[in-house]
Amino acid sequence: MDATIAAGLGGLAGLGIGAAAVLAARWSERSLAEGPPPEDPPLARGVGDVLAVLRSIAIVLDSSDAVVKASAPALTYGLVRHGELVHHELRHIARQVRRDGVIREAELDLARGPNPDGSVVMRVRVAPLGVSHVLVLAEDHTHARRVEEVRRDFVANVSHELKTPVGGISLLAEAVLDAKEDPEAVTRFAERIRVESTRLGRLVQEIVDLSRLQVADTLHEPQLVDIGAVVLEAVDRVRVAAEAKSIDLGLATERDLRVFGDGELLVTAVANLLTNAINYSEARTKVGIGARKVGETVEIAVTDQGQGIPAAEQERIFERFYRVDAARSRATGGTGLGLAIVKHVCANHGGEVTVWSEEGRGSTFTMRLPVAAPEVADDGDPAADPPPGVAAATGGEGTA
Repeated sequence: MDATIAAGLGGLAGLGIGAAAVLAARWSERSLAEGPPPEDPPLARGVGDVLAVLRSIAIVLDSSDAVVKASAPALTYGLVRHGELVHHELRHIARQVRRDGVIREAELDLARGPNPDGSVVMRVRVAPLGVSHVLVLAEDHTHARRVEEVRRDFVANVSHELKTPVGGISLLAEAVLDAKEDPEAVTRFAERIRVESTRLGRLVQEIVDLSRLQVADTLHEPQLVDIGAVVLEAVDRVRVAAEAKSIDLGLATERDLRVFGDGELLVTAVANLLTNAINYSEARTKVGIGARKVGETVEIAVTDQGQGIPAAEQERIFERFYRVDAARSRATGGTGLGLAIVKHVCANHGGEVTVWSEEGRGSTFTMRLPVAAPEVADDGDPAADPPPGVAAATGGEGTA
């Protein structure tokens, strides 16, 4: 290679190396001047102690959305897992708050665990905490949401159910006016008005009863109640309806069965079971009612020989306004509230109601109530002074 060319290439290489060295030196100087990226300042003293005693959900995030602190409920509800915030909805709100420093609130439906069907309704409040941290506070509003949905459904169902008898009475009144010159037609329409008004009155009363039971979780002044008297009073209330269909009422109760509670409510519950059995039984069949002590509970069972309840329907029959056979229920004047009232009466007495049924073989509804303590029952004399609405009973076995 020519010496001149070689010298030129060497000079260019030297310039390149020199330039690279200068750039590297300047970059090093700038890096030293700027220093490492700043770390988030530590949390104020006492923040961890406050979070530890909170009953609500509390989470503190740093500038990278990493969880710095979390209260125990945050872990219980699955909002924090392995030191990270699980739900992207919460991270999105946290980033908005960090960006503009404005406190934000929201109500979110969040998945609880891997099961997509399990969710909770969280009322969330996110606020800046110091320079770079964000505080997430959350409360479980799932129960409140469900209560509100139940209330809306109840109001809608009540409105619908009231329209039927009210509308019927209005139409029948117009028919009476149009047929005022026909005594037979007036008599027929007047009887229908009486039936519809009776149904309306029953519906209103059951709505009032159910509302009162739902408000009161427990009985305020329980009394010692004789179950034999309760059963006899309930049978007496449905006797006319049973005789109209030639249904034989069989009664078998043990003696000295007593519980603490409200005698009138218990009579209503048993009468509802009997009315249900009569309405869904064919004419000239039997409906049996029995009461006995089983362990620490008193069982009151009502058995019919009706058409039975499909297995798929048995879990829903205690819902308000639910009817297995809507057409038949309306024809018999049923309101769809009877079994719901039974369920709430049993719950308010610390008991339960269950059903056994098989299509074509009838149904048996069983109320189970805590038995009164023997020493308390022996001291009192409920047969001599029964609760209001309950007559004294002799007990034993017989046929109503």
